[in-house]
Amino acid sequence: MKLVLAEKPSVGAELARVLGAKQKHHGYFEGNGYLVTWSLGHLLTLKMPEQYHPEWKEWSFETLPMIPERLETTPLKQTRSQLAVVKSLAKRSDIDMAVIATDAGREGELVARYIFNYLQFKKPIKRLWISSQTDQAIREGFAKLKPAKEYDDLYQAALARAEADWLVGLNVSRALTIKYDDSLSAGRVQTPTLAFVAKREQQINAFKPETYYQVSVATDRGEAKLDQKLSADAAQALVSQLDQQPLTVTAIKTKAHKELPPLLYDLNELQQVANQKFGYSPKQTLNYLQNLYEREKLVTYPRTDSKYLTTDLKGSLMARLAAMSPYRPEARSFSSQQPANSVFNNAKVGDHYGLIPTEQVLNASKLDQDELRIYRLIADRFLDLFKPAYQATTYTVTLTAGKQSLTLKETAVVDPGFKDVAKSDVTPLKVGEKLTGHANRTAKKTTPKPRLNEATLLGKMDQFGLGTPATRADIIEKLQSSELMRKQGRDLLMTPKGNQLLKLVNSRLVTPDLTAKWEASLKQIESGQLKRQTFMQDIKQETTALVTEIKRSTATYQDHSLTQKHCPVCDSLLKEKQTKQGVLLICTNPSCNYKRYRDPKVTNHRCSQCHKKMVILTGAKGDYFKCLNCGNTEAMTEAKGKSKRVNKREERKLIDRYSKPDEEAESPLAAALKAAMKNQ
Repeated sequence: MKLVLAEKPSVGAELARVLGAKQKHHGYFEGNGYLVTWSLGHLLTLKMPEQYHPEWKEWSFETLPMIPERLETTPLKQTRSQLAVVKSLAKRSDIDMAVIATDAGREGELVARYIFNYLQFKKPIKRLWISSQTDQAIREGFAKLKPAKEYDDLYQAALARAEADWLVGLNVSRALTIKYDDSLSAGRVQTPTLAFVAKREQQINAFKPETYYQVSVATDRGEAKLDQKLSADAAQALVSQLDQQPLTVTAIKTKAHKELPPLLYDLNELQQVANQKFGYSPKQTLNYLQNLYEREKLVTYPRTDSKYLTTDLKGSLMARLAAMSPYRPEARSFSSQQPANSVFNNAKVGDHYGLIPTEQVLNASKLDQDELRIYRLIADRFLDLFKPAYQATTYTVTLTAGKQSLTLKETAVVDPGFKDVAKSDVTPLKVGEKLTGHANRTAKKTTPKPRLNEATLLGKMDQFGLGTPATRADIIEKLQSSELMRKQGRDLLMTPKGNQLLKLVNSRLVTPDLTAKWEASLKQIESGQLKRQTFMQDIKQETTALVTEIKRSTATYQDHSLTQKHCPVCDSLLKEKQTKQGVLLICTNPSCNYKRYRDPKVTNHRCSQCHKKMVILTGAKGDYFKCLNCGNTEAMTEAKGKSKRVNKREERKLIDRYSKPDEEAESPLAAALKAAMKNQ
């Protein structure tokens, strides 16, 4: 019997179906020689500080830095029941081997190794490594299972990343929180990422716009431009001089231009394009892409950092094109062609190749609009590979009038190729020909670089090696949920808290250099060129230095979220926290759990008199409904159709019914850090 461990229940169910494990049980499937179970993301996480030493529970500088001799894992409370299922299956006497079938990447490897190490599983372990979730890919993958030992370096890199984040993140965040008496979070990737946004804002604030003028002449062959920035008077004088005056062709440069189709999308570029075209956040794009990969099986593995294909995929191109025909009927006509050889490059493919459609036939009616948009981006980029190059001829014409030289450009599209443009022709001008036209001046202003948005921030992170395709979306989301930066439209802006954090945190964490160096080291561990123990020794030394710097800092901090409102329970001051449901007022006393929304929450409950939506208010006897239109009030019991007062549990359920809470997905480390901060 083979024990197969998937990462999610949905993936486990698909694997079980293909493998013939048809008997469904609580937490697993069985049949045809297989037991197929799953984790729920991570089932274990690194222990919290107080689990190593009780005195580390106290938030004080005396306990910092916290550097355990050996970092250990502990079960996550919310997934203990599924861990128990996996444990019971692993102990069965009829199990002769296990198969790691979690996501084929660094984090997926860590999910499985944490579990098997915790269970002290001694039997052989093999690895399923596939880049799509189609039935064919699953069958081929199980036919080519490799010993898990071949992926030990990948596991070591994943473990090094998790341990480095624990040491730096928990120690630095705890040191900042103790020093400045506010929940301040810093990390080796998120802090330099935040610094990119801050630096762009500083450049914009320091920029001083200047007005200048440009002169052009509108001829019947196009606009001839004078490439100079002029004052208003000088520009007007030139307009008078050039208006309707003969412009003589004195030189012509002809340049043939050939542009090959672009390479495939990797995750980073796809997230950037989806943000620019549709306004999707990186996290949204990844979620839509995950559905296309996991649920619909229409695209290959999402978290890829390559834009190339391996040569062994050439034989599958015809089937992929045929599967796309419901979307693009012309796709079948490309089946006799091969894309540009440049896309096939084994040396430029790491764990996974670029994003392409699978052999699964598209049924567009099963996709929502957002998923279909992402599919189209991937499919169209894939089809472009089979189209010819774009070819054009550009004529750069120099026109003179007296001492002035102007430039006129004309383009003839010889072959539109993969571009959606029309073919065009140009009759070239000849030296000595003359043109005339109406001259005009245009006032322009110098402008600063635009603010960073999620797309351009992803580009910065990729450029400087911050994070991985799998983690960047979560980092950007975390910076916003931590109120260190915020969105205005599509632009990213700093908050007062974020600006202050960058002044309080260690300068080495603000620049990308140190983090990029660490990321390069993780890549070396992954390829077997560096030992994890060597890397972690550097991390421990750096952690000690970072904490020492914070202890000695003389910087001051002002909590801009603090209000002058007092908690009705303990009389401590309340602070504001922005959520999707509105501004939340939270008690600053760590031992007090009081919180309420600053503004009345509009619900779907209708007033019995004027039928307008009512709001929830909190009074001496608890929450109640009030109509802001007519002033009518109603008890929660009236909304439920009961005459007696509801208990706290029923009241909470009623509020949840009319006002969904603001929920955010968290990584295991983030959840642990949040829990630790509450206990400070």
